[in-house]
Parts: sequence; C-alpha cells; structure tokens
Amino acid sequence: MPETKMRSVDDDIRELSPWFHNLHLPDGSETAPDHFLGDFPSFKWLEIASSIPDDLTGWSALDIGCNAGFYSFELARRGARVLGIDCDPHYLEQARWAAGQYGLEGLVDFRQMQVYDLARLTGKFDLVLFMGVFYHLRYPMLALDIVAQKTAGMMLFQTVTMPGREVAGQSDFLLNERDALLEKGWPKMAFIEDRFAGDPTNWWIANHAGVEALLRSAGMRITGHPGDEIYLCEPDPEKPSCMTTWNRAEYLSATQAEKEDL
Repeated sequence: MPETKMRSVDDDIRELSPWFHNLHLPDGSETAPDHFLGDFPSFKWLEIASSIPDDLTGWSALDIGCNAGFYSFELARRGARVLGIDCDPHYLEQARWAAGQYGLEGLVDFRQMQVYDLARLTGKFDLVLFMGVFYHLRYPMLALDIVAQKTAGMMLFQTVTMPGREVAGQSDFLLNERDALLEKGWPKMAFIEDRFAGDPTNWWIANHAGVEALLRSAGMRITGHPGDEIYLCEPDPEKPSCMTTWNRAEYLSATQAEKEDL
C-alpha cells in the first residue's frame, strides 16, 4: 500500500488562505508573513496591550470583526473568556482552526454575526474591542449605540480618520448660523459613495473631533489614546446616551431589542 503523507501545518495554512491576520503559531509558522501592512496585527496589538490588564481571569471579552482571531487569542492568553464575531465564514474557519493550534478552544467562541445582531444578545462584556470595523458599516451610529450598550467596563475603539486633531467648541446655533459647521475642528463624517482604497465597504471616514463626538453621544467617556486612531473608552454614567433616555423608542424600533436588554 502507498504510504500516506502526514498533513502539515503549512498545508492547512495554504488551504485556509488568503489570510489577513499574520498569526505566529506555536511551531514557528506564520499565516501571512508577507502581509502588505507588515506584521499585522502584531504591531497594532503593541499599541494597545499596556492599556489592557495583564490578568483578565474572570473577564468576559468581545472581539468585533475578529477575523482570524489574533486579538481574541491575546485576550484569552490573559485569561478572558472571549466571544469573537465576524460576518465572514472564511475568517471564522481560520480562527477556529487557529484556536486548536494554540489550545485555546475552551476560552474562545467564534460566531458568524453582524455587529447589529449584538442588540439581541443578552448580557454585557467587561472588555470590548471595536477596531477596524466602524468605517465598513453602512449604519455606523446604530452600531456604535449597540456596542456601547454591550460595554460594561472598557472599550478599545479604532477607525480610519481624516488628517488632523483639531476640535472646535460646540453650542446651539440658529438655523441660518451654519458657518460653524465649516470650522476645521467641527465634528465631520465623510461619506464614500463608491469605494476608498479599492474597497466598496469603506463607507465613512470621520475626523478626530467627529470620532470623539460619536463616542460621547453613545454614552462613552474617552479616557485615553493608546495608539494612532485608537480611543480608550468607558461608560459615562453622568452623560448616558440619549437612546437610553428620551430617544430610547427609536433605538428599540431600529434594533427590535427588548427593553430589559438595555
């Protein structure tokens, strides 16, 4: 009988390609060593790692747009129980395979979900990573409202932004006093009708002031900026989102969420 060739990790990596996350596997293999961004997302993790407690034992974590699970695995290594969600089954297949390579199957759960599906998921999370997703969403403020309501402790938020860090003061204006909207630091969102960087899912690019305003409007308090275009946040009980108070009916209509889930 012909000898059966043993399947290797490299064989699996090739079969599961293409990869967007360059995972460093226990045997020394890498899933995307020639990534066009470099060693991604390792270099991004280095920006945020010190903002996250070293010991996450007993913590629940949510990784939105988990892709092949790089961040989910880093959180699990610190002891967190992690839910990683993504809308792409190909990336989830990669993540589940990689969980087996790392021996982390008991700490990570990967599910095919849209971010909007979180509105009907019971419970909240101690730590939420909402990175590299926002600008791909057709309905961004709805998504941010949903995610903020699922954040019990801390959120790391990242999105592509316009150049500049200016922030203009805001107050109420009369209807014909619209020149203020043209100020350099006024919160803005640029809408991409066709595509940006060749990607038709790149819908929105906000300026820095816009990102901060969006987060505050969702009921989050910004506590730091651990890296480029990264915002560390926590729920702000002194300034809750309007969708938990006078505008709650609109949120419930948009999400079909139950009132007790808020």
